[in-house]
Amino acid sequence: MKLGIGIGYSGAQMRVPVEKVLAAEKLGYDSVWTAEAYGSDAITPLAYLAALTKHIRLGTGIIQLAARTPAATAMSVQTVDAMAGGNRVICGLGVSGPQIVEGWYGQPWGRPYYRIRDYVEIMKKIFEREEPVRHEGKEISLPYTGPGAMGIGKPLKSILHMNPSLPIWLGTGTESNVKLTAELADGWLPLGFVPGSMKIYKPWLEEGFARAGGGKSFKDLEIQSGATVTITNDVREAFRRMKPNIALYVGGMGHRDKNFHNDMMVRRGYGDAAKTIQELYLSHRKGEAIEAVPDEYCDEMSLVGPPARIRERFLAWADSGITGLTINSDQPEAMELMADVAGLRPRG
Repeated sequence: MKLGIGIGYSGAQMRVPVEKVLAAEKLGYDSVWTAEAYGSDAITPLAYLAALTKHIRLGTGIIQLAARTPAATAMSVQTVDAMAGGNRVICGLGVSGPQIVEGWYGQPWGRPYYRIRDYVEIMKKIFEREEPVRHEGKEISLPYTGPGAMGIGKPLKSILHMNPSLPIWLGTGTESNVKLTAELADGWLPLGFVPGSMKIYKPWLEEGFARAGGGKSFKDLEIQSGATVTITNDVREAFRRMKPNIALYVGGMGHRDKNFHNDMMVRRGYGDAAKTIQELYLSHRKGEAIEAVPDEYCDEMSLVGPPARIRERFLAWADSGITGLTINSDQPEAMELMADVAGLRPRG
């Protein structure tokens, strides 16, 4: 199995964990993944890392669609890919949520399914450079002819000769968008995927492959999930450290009626806990919300414990249907253990 290393987005001070990334590359890790919310962006750190690495793939997990037009995203990821020597960048995209889309970016939530479709189709046209880009979509069109337009927009073709096969991956979790991922994308960053989840998603993915035609199947789609990895003899303490972040996302990262992380917890069979956590969090009882996160929920999404326990539990991930696993850990020894468990070949 391929392994990635997650570095997320920065906190109050901008820091890129260069030594961690260089160590991961040397151990044979396949990819490094950035993210963005409403602080540091996902693309700039990859440009910095491109200058310091040689082999590791550079992925955005994820770029928020509302932050940039399709053309701006295409320009940015192709620029980094060219600077990195080509065939190293993965463009991971996602919609985020309406609170960030409308509250931070000042963009309409609109119809996410059609926005994703238009966005990806426009980017592919830009990458291919077959002709000046025209697109008549339900959410996004080029040239723009909506309110405020002068009506003289000109279809254009990228000056930069782009990598036509630069992979586009989608971070999705709802049924319609998972189907769309299988239809349009080269890879999938599933929200909250754990061993056993594929029984839910497989029919959706297969319907998407059928829509794509041309014999597209699982062999044509990379699937990368993520797991927190902690070597420790105190498993419950490791869970305790995970719970504040889980409570934040399940309880407060979104509106009461529109929270994809809460929906995902329900889908995984923790409906009562999801409801309780959200009610407590939105009532400003964050401590109680954190305590309401079940240990079992933490255990499903992590590899925690002594090395022997981690090795044993990794077998379920290896048999889960994914092609790669992004490791989230601050322990160098955990990164080394996972490289050994996954059978990676160190690079010289």
